[in-house]
Amino acid sequence: MALKTTRVAVNDPDALRQAMYTLRTGGLVAFPTDTVYGLAADVHSEAAIERIFEVKDRDMSKAIAVLVGEVSQLALVAENLSETAHILAARFWPGALTLVVPKHSGLPDHLSPYTTVGVRMPDHAFARELLRAAGPLATTSANRSGGPNPLTADDVLEQLDGRLDLLIDGGRCPGGVPSTVVDCTGAEARILRQGAITAAEIEHALGRADSSSV
Repeated sequence: MALKTTRVAVNDPDALRQAMYTLRTGGLVAFPTDTVYGLAADVHSEAAIERIFEVKDRDMSKAIAVLVGEVSQLALVAENLSETAHILAARFWPGALTLVVPKHSGLPDHLSPYTTVGVRMPDHAFARELLRAAGPLATTSANRSGGPNPLTADDVLEQLDGRLDLLIDGGRCPGGVPSTVVDCTGAEARILRQGAITAAEIEHALGRADSSSV
């Protein structure tokens, strides 16, 4: 891909406007989150989502998660939300919790080959500002598939320079423990991946004393 990747500092007054314009015109934007740098596209643009798979050399059978900037945006990417999903989002967002929920029928098929989608709200000021302004974004780590986690803007460029349109440089991301993934599509919450939030914390939020069911 013969692109020139533009790099803009996160505190540049024009950073948000540039990111919004890029996303609205089908471009890809990398930006810092509370874990690693993410690579994002308009969640409703099938062509932009396809580009994510291309620039990362990612298997098309793998779903791409969605990031939101506020709890109310959950309804834009999911349908028939359970009470469990609402409770956990209200308790742990923004933060290291990914909810697996029924995918909204209006989302592109390329986002996820399943009837579900993973959704999270990052605990990062710029990321949330962008997400509140742009709406939910299809987002995955800003690296080649199988490559090292991108914790700095330089890490992103080492792997994806010339393959994305805009990079928002927010310094070093903390990395660390990944998010806990909870399936909220059934009658009971089910932990699919244990991460930063423990089963006991999930149970407590749901008003249960025993963590054995998750």
